[in-house]
Amino acid sequence: LEPGFHQFHILIEAVVSTQSTGKKFIIRNIVEAAALRDIGEQSVYKNYVLPKIYVKLHYCVSCAIHSKVVRNRSRESRRIRTPPVRGPPGRQVQQQQKTNN
Repeated sequence: LEPGFHQFHILIEAVVSTQSTGKKFIIRNIVEAAALRDIGEQSVYKNYVLPKIYVKLHYCVSCAIHSKVVRNRSRESRRIRTPPVRGPPGRQVQQQQKTNN
């Protein structure tokens, strides 16, 4: 196996190509919001910002569908290769309402 082109999937115990996987990029705080406030109150440094965790998850196709990372599409819509419009969900709704008015 060439490195970077395949990965071993633990849940289904198979080697999966990374080109056919569902990818998800997660950015999270190291601590949750309630603990973040407590740490900020107890800290000596007032302007210290805790670092974040950056994780890129790779799913095989079956696990991506099962965990709802990607959705099942009809045969005709599978041929559409253009990526969906990205952005905050509220902003998309506002833009659609402005174009309809």
